[in-house]
Amino acid sequence: MSKQLVLLDHDGGVDDYLATMLLMTMDHIQPLGIVITPADCYAEPAVSATRKILDLMECSHIPVAQSTVRGINPFPRLYRRDSFIVDHLPILNQSETIRTRLLAEPGQDFMIQVLREAPEPVTLMVTGPLTTVAIALEKAPEIEAKIQRIVWMGGALNVAGNVDKNLEPGQDGSAEWNVYWDPISAARVWQTQIEIIMCPLDLTNNVPVTSDIVYKVGKQRHYPLSDLAGQCQALVIPQDYYFWDVLATAYLAHPEFYQLREWETEIITTGLSQGRTKIVPEGRKISAMDTVDKEAFYAYILQQWAQ
Repeated sequence: MSKQLVLLDHDGGVDDYLATMLLMTMDHIQPLGIVITPADCYAEPAVSATRKILDLMECSHIPVAQSTVRGINPFPRLYRRDSFIVDHLPILNQSETIRTRLLAEPGQDFMIQVLREAPEPVTLMVTGPLTTVAIALEKAPEIEAKIQRIVWMGGALNVAGNVDKNLEPGQDGSAEWNVYWDPISAARVWQTQIEIIMCPLDLTNNVPVTSDIVYKVGKQRHYPLSDLAGQCQALVIPQDYYFWDVLATAYLAHPEFYQLREWETEIITTGLSQGRTKIVPEGRKISAMDTVDKEAFYAYILQQWAQ
Protein backbone atom coordinates (compact mmCIF):
# COMPACT_ATOMS: atom_id res chain seq x y z
CA MET A 1 0.00 0.00 0.00
CA SER A 2 1.42 3.41 -0.93
CA LYS A 3 2.01 5.84 1.89
CA GLN A 4 -0.28 8.80 2.50
CA LEU A 5 1.50 12.12 1.97
CA VAL A 6 0.97 14.43 4.96
CA LEU A 7 2.17 17.94 5.76
CA LEU A 8 1.72 18.84 9.44
CA ASP A 9 0.92 22.43 10.44
CA HIS A 10 0.93 22.84 14.24
CA ASP A 11 0.97 25.81 16.58
CA GLY A 12 3.25 24.78 19.41
CA GLY A 13 0.88 23.84 22.25
CA VAL A 14 1.60 20.81 24.45
CA ASP A 15 -0.94 18.71 22.54
CA ASP A 16 0.68 19.78 19.24
CA TYR A 17 3.95 18.15 20.33
CA LEU A 18 2.07 15.00 21.32
CA ALA A 19 0.30 15.00 17.93
CA THR A 20 3.67 15.41 16.21
CA MET A 21 5.02 12.39 18.10
CA LEU A 22 1.97 10.32 17.20
CA LEU A 23 2.15 11.22 13.51
CA MET A 24 5.81 10.18 13.36
CA THR A 25 4.91 6.67 14.61
CA MET A 26 2.43 5.97 11.79
CA ASP A 27 3.78 3.41 9.33
CA HIS A 28 1.50 4.26 6.42
CA ILE A 29 2.19 8.01 6.57
CA GLN A 30 4.95 9.84 4.71
CA PRO A 31 5.49 13.18 6.50
CA LEU A 32 6.66 15.81 4.03
CA GLY A 33 7.59 18.36 6.68
CA ILE A 34 6.33 20.36 9.63
CA VAL A 35 5.18 23.97 9.59
CA ILE A 36 4.90 25.81 12.89
CA THR A 37 2.28 28.57 13.05
CA PRO A 38 3.17 30.93 15.93
CA ALA A 39 -0.21 30.91 17.71
CA ASP A 40 -0.46 28.85 20.94
CA CYS A 41 3.27 29.26 21.60
CA TYR A 42 6.30 31.48 21.42
CA ALA A 43 7.81 30.74 18.04
CA GLU A 44 11.48 30.11 18.82
CA PRO A 45 11.04 27.54 21.63
CA ALA A 46 8.22 25.87 19.67
CA VAL A 47 10.49 25.43 16.65
CA SER A 48 13.34 24.25 18.85
CA ALA A 49 11.18 21.72 20.76
CA THR A 50 9.77 20.34 17.50
CA ARG A 51 13.23 19.82 16.04
CA LYS A 52 14.43 18.12 19.23
CA ILE A 53 11.41 15.78 19.17
CA LEU A 54 12.24 14.79 15.60
CA ASP A 55 15.85 14.14 16.64
CA LEU A 56 14.69 11.97 19.56
CA MET A 57 12.49 9.95 17.18
CA GLU A 58 15.28 9.59 14.59
CA CYS A 59 13.20 11.62 12.14
CA SER A 60 15.76 14.39 11.66
CA HIS A 61 15.42 14.09 7.87
CA ILE A 62 12.01 15.79 8.09
CA PRO A 63 12.36 19.55 7.50
CA VAL A 64 10.82 22.17 9.78
CA ALA A 65 9.73 25.66 8.71
CA GLN A 66 8.51 28.56 10.84
CA SER A 67 5.48 30.40 9.51
CA THR A 68 5.59 34.19 9.82
CA VAL A 69 1.82 34.75 9.79
CA ARG A 70 0.07 36.69 12.53
CA GLY A 71 -3.37 36.28 14.08
CA ILE A 72 -5.96 38.79 15.19
CA ASN A 73 -6.60 37.61 18.77
CA PRO A 74 -3.45 36.42 20.59
CA PHE A 75 -3.50 33.30 22.74
CA PRO A 76 -3.03 34.00 26.46
CA ARG A 77 0.60 34.18 27.59
CA LEU A 78 -0.10 31.53 30.22
CA TYR A 79 -0.87 29.02 27.44
CA ARG A 80 2.01 30.08 25.24
CA ARG A 81 4.72 29.76 27.87
CA ASP A 82 4.36 25.95 27.80
CA SER A 83 6.50 26.00 24.65
CA PHE A 84 9.46 27.14 26.78
CA ILE A 85 8.86 24.36 29.33
CA VAL A 86 8.70 21.58 26.71
CA ASP A 87 11.83 22.91 25.01
CA HIS A 88 13.66 22.58 28.34
CA LEU A 89 12.55 19.03 29.24
CA PRO A 90 15.64 16.92 30.07
CA ILE A 91 14.82 14.14 27.61
CA LEU A 92 14.99 16.64 24.73
CA ASN A 93 18.32 18.11 25.80
CA GLN A 94 20.71 15.18 25.89
CA SER A 95 22.63 16.40 22.85
CA GLU A 96 24.61 19.59 22.27
CA THR A 97 23.33 20.02 18.73
CA ILE A 98 20.01 19.74 16.87
CA ARG A 99 20.25 17.71 13.65
CA THR A 100 16.77 18.41 12.21
CA ARG A 101 16.93 21.23 9.66
CA LEU A 102 15.19 24.54 10.15
CA LEU A 103 14.49 25.90 6.69
CA ALA A 104 15.33 29.51 5.84
CA GLU A 105 12.07 30.17 3.99
CA PRO A 106 8.87 31.03 5.89
CA GLY A 107 6.45 28.19 6.60
CA GLN A 108 3.81 29.54 4.21
CA ASP A 109 6.32 29.47 1.33
CA PHE A 110 7.49 25.98 2.31
CA MET A 111 3.86 24.82 2.26
CA ILE A 112 3.47 26.15 -1.28
CA GLN A 113 6.70 24.44 -2.39
CA VAL A 114 5.76 21.08 -0.84
CA LEU A 115 2.33 21.10 -2.47
CA ARG A 116 3.67 22.15 -5.86
CA GLU A 117 6.32 19.43 -5.87
CA ALA A 118 4.26 16.59 -4.39
CA PRO A 119 3.67 13.74 -6.87
CA GLU A 120 0.06 13.40 -5.70
CA PRO A 121 -2.41 15.40 -3.56
CA VAL A 122 -1.40 15.91 0.06
CA THR A 123 -3.35 15.74 3.32
CA LEU A 124 -2.83 18.86 5.44
CA MET A 125 -2.95 17.87 9.10
CA VAL A 126 -3.63 21.18 10.86
CA THR A 127 -3.70 21.30 14.67
CA GLY A 128 -3.64 25.10 15.00
CA PRO A 129 -5.27 28.05 13.23
CA LEU A 130 -5.76 27.93 9.44
CA THR A 131 -3.81 31.14 8.84
CA THR A 132 -0.73 29.62 7.19
CA VAL A 133 -2.97 27.59 4.87
CA ALA A 134 -5.02 30.68 3.95
CA ILE A 135 -1.93 32.79 3.23
CA ALA A 136 -0.41 30.02 1.11
CA LEU A 137 -3.67 29.80 -0.89
CA GLU A 138 -3.68 33.59 -1.37
CA LYS A 139 -0.11 33.57 -2.66
CA ALA A 140 -0.51 30.49 -4.88
CA PRO A 141 -4.19 29.68 -5.60
CA GLU A 142 -3.20 26.76 -7.84
CA ILE A 143 -2.09 24.70 -4.82
CA GLU A 144 -5.73 24.13 -3.88
CA ALA A 145 -5.80 21.32 -6.45
CA LYS A 146 -2.86 19.63 -4.67
CA ILE A 147 -4.60 19.51 -1.27
CA GLN A 148 -6.44 16.20 -0.97
CA ARG A 149 -8.13 17.27 2.28
CA ILE A 150 -7.60 19.25 5.46
CA VAL A 151 -7.94 17.32 8.71
CA TRP A 152 -8.31 20.07 11.29
CA MET A 153 -8.65 20.35 15.03
CA GLY A 154 -10.89 23.37 15.33
CA GLY A 155 -14.36 24.75 15.86
CA ALA A 156 -17.29 24.15 18.19
CA LEU A 157 -20.60 23.25 16.54
CA ASN A 158 -23.25 22.39 19.13
CA VAL A 159 -21.30 23.12 22.31
CA ALA A 160 -19.84 26.26 23.87
CA GLY A 161 -16.45 27.47 22.70
CA ASN A 162 -13.28 27.47 24.80
CA VAL A 163 -12.59 31.21 24.52
CA ASP A 164 -13.46 32.51 27.99
CA LYS A 165 -15.76 35.50 27.61
CA ASN A 166 -14.63 36.76 31.02
CA LEU A 167 -11.03 36.96 29.82
CA GLU A 168 -11.72 38.08 26.24
CA PRO A 169 -13.89 41.23 26.31
CA GLY A 170 -16.38 41.49 23.46
CA GLN A 171 -16.67 37.71 23.07
CA ASP A 172 -19.81 35.67 23.85
CA GLY A 173 -18.05 32.36 24.59
CA SER A 174 -19.09 30.61 21.35
CA ALA A 175 -15.64 30.59 19.69
CA GLU A 176 -12.97 27.89 19.69
CA TRP A 177 -9.40 29.20 19.99
CA ASN A 178 -8.01 27.89 16.68
CA VAL A 179 -10.76 29.80 14.86
CA TYR A 180 -10.74 32.83 17.15
CA TRP A 181 -7.00 33.47 16.66
CA ASP A 182 -7.77 34.37 13.04
CA PRO A 183 -11.38 33.92 11.92
CA ILE A 184 -10.71 35.81 8.65
CA SER A 185 -8.30 33.08 7.51
CA ALA A 186 -10.65 30.29 8.57
CA ALA A 187 -13.40 31.95 6.50
CA ARG A 188 -10.97 32.15 3.55
CA VAL A 189 -10.35 28.39 3.70
CA TRP A 190 -14.14 27.87 3.96
CA GLN A 191 -14.43 29.53 0.52
CA THR A 192 -12.41 26.76 -1.14
CA GLN A 193 -13.59 23.44 -2.52
CA ILE A 194 -11.16 21.49 -0.31
CA GLU A 195 -12.59 18.60 1.71
CA ILE A 196 -12.52 19.59 5.39
CA ILE A 197 -12.71 17.03 8.19
CA MET A 198 -13.04 18.79 11.55
CA CYS A 199 -12.33 17.50 15.01
CA PRO A 200 -14.51 19.97 16.99
CA LEU A 201 -14.84 20.59 20.71
CA ASP A 202 -18.10 18.62 20.53
CA LEU A 203 -15.94 15.48 20.36
CA THR A 204 -12.73 16.51 22.16
CA ASN A 205 -14.75 17.50 25.27
CA ASN A 206 -15.38 13.76 25.74
CA VAL A 207 -11.70 12.78 25.64
CA PRO A 208 -9.89 14.46 28.55
CA VAL A 209 -6.30 14.01 29.62
CA THR A 210 -6.97 12.12 32.87
CA SER A 211 -4.72 11.09 35.75
CA ASP A 212 -5.45 7.48 34.82
CA ILE A 213 -4.03 7.82 31.30
CA VAL A 214 -1.01 9.81 32.58
CA TYR A 215 -0.26 7.09 35.16
CA LYS A 216 -0.53 4.43 32.43
CA VAL A 217 1.93 6.37 30.26
CA GLY A 218 4.19 6.70 33.32
CA LYS A 219 4.30 2.92 33.73
CA GLN A 220 5.81 2.80 30.22
CA ARG A 221 8.45 5.45 30.92
CA HIS A 222 11.32 3.09 30.07
CA TYR A 223 10.23 3.83 26.48
CA PRO A 224 11.57 7.29 25.45
CA LEU A 225 8.30 8.33 23.77
CA SER A 226 6.24 7.43 26.84
CA ASP A 227 8.75 9.28 29.02
CA LEU A 228 8.35 12.42 26.92
CA ALA A 229 4.57 12.07 26.55
CA GLY A 230 4.19 11.57 30.29
CA GLN A 231 6.25 14.66 31.08
CA CYS A 232 4.16 16.73 28.66
CA GLN A 233 0.87 15.43 30.06
CA ALA A 234 1.98 15.93 33.68
CA LEU A 235 2.58 19.58 32.77
CA VAL A 236 -1.10 20.11 31.87
CA ILE A 237 -2.84 17.76 34.31
CA PRO A 238 -3.89 20.60 36.71
CA GLN A 239 -5.74 22.28 33.82
CA ASP A 240 -8.95 21.41 32.00
CA TYR A 241 -7.04 19.67 29.24
CA TYR A 242 -8.18 17.39 26.43
CA PHE A 243 -6.64 15.28 23.67
CA TRP A 244 -7.54 17.96 21.12
CA ASP A 245 -4.75 17.57 18.56
CA VAL A 246 -3.90 13.95 19.34
CA LEU A 247 -7.52 12.91 18.77
CA ALA A 248 -7.60 14.77 15.45
CA THR A 249 -4.29 13.27 14.30
CA ALA A 250 -5.18 9.70 15.27
CA TYR A 251 -7.92 9.87 12.61
CA LEU A 252 -5.23 9.53 9.93
CA ALA A 253 -4.24 6.10 11.24
CA HIS A 254 -7.62 4.78 12.38
CA PRO A 255 -10.60 6.46 10.72
CA GLU A 256 -12.62 3.38 11.68
CA PHE A 257 -12.52 4.55 15.33
CA TYR A 258 -14.65 7.55 14.34
CA GLN A 259 -18.11 8.34 12.97
CA LEU A 260 -18.33 11.44 10.78
CA ARG A 261 -21.33 13.71 10.37
CA GLU A 262 -21.91 16.32 7.68
CA TRP A 263 -22.89 19.89 8.62
CA GLU A 264 -23.54 23.10 6.71
CA THR A 265 -21.57 25.88 8.38
CA GLU A 266 -20.11 29.35 8.25
CA ILE A 267 -17.31 31.11 10.13
CA ILE A 268 -18.40 34.25 12.01
CA THR A 269 -15.69 36.89 11.55
CA THR A 270 -17.05 39.93 13.42
CA GLY A 271 -19.01 40.89 16.51
CA LEU A 272 -19.60 39.04 19.78
CA SER A 273 -19.49 35.63 18.07
CA GLN A 274 -16.22 36.29 16.19
CA GLY A 275 -14.52 32.92 15.77
CA ARG A 276 -17.71 30.84 15.99
CA THR A 277 -18.25 27.94 13.60
CA LYS A 278 -21.99 28.27 13.11
CA ILE A 279 -24.38 25.71 11.65
CA VAL A 280 -26.48 27.47 9.01
CA PRO A 281 -28.76 26.22 6.20
CA GLU A 282 -27.04 26.30 2.81
CA GLY A 283 -23.68 26.84 4.52
CA ARG A 284 -20.32 25.39 3.57
CA LYS A 285 -20.44 21.59 3.87
CA ILE A 286 -17.84 20.05 6.16
CA SER A 287 -17.49 16.68 7.84
CA ALA A 288 -17.06 16.64 11.61
CA MET A 289 -15.81 13.80 13.79
CA ASP A 290 -18.99 13.04 15.70
CA THR A 291 -18.17 10.02 17.87
CA VAL A 292 -15.04 8.04 18.70
CA ASP A 293 -14.32 4.68 20.29
CA LYS A 294 -12.57 6.13 23.34
CA GLU A 295 -11.14 2.86 24.63
CA ALA A 296 -9.66 2.03 21.22
CA PHE A 297 -8.21 5.55 20.97
CA TYR A 298 -6.58 5.43 24.43
CA ALA A 299 -5.21 1.94 23.75
CA TYR A 300 -3.80 3.09 20.41
CA ILE A 301 -1.85 6.03 21.81
CA LEU A 302 -0.45 3.92 24.65
CA GLN A 303 0.66 1.36 22.08
CA GLN A 304 2.27 3.98 19.81
CA TRP A 305 4.19 5.59 22.68
CA ALA A 306 5.64 2.22 23.76
CA GLN A 307 8.70 2.93 21.61
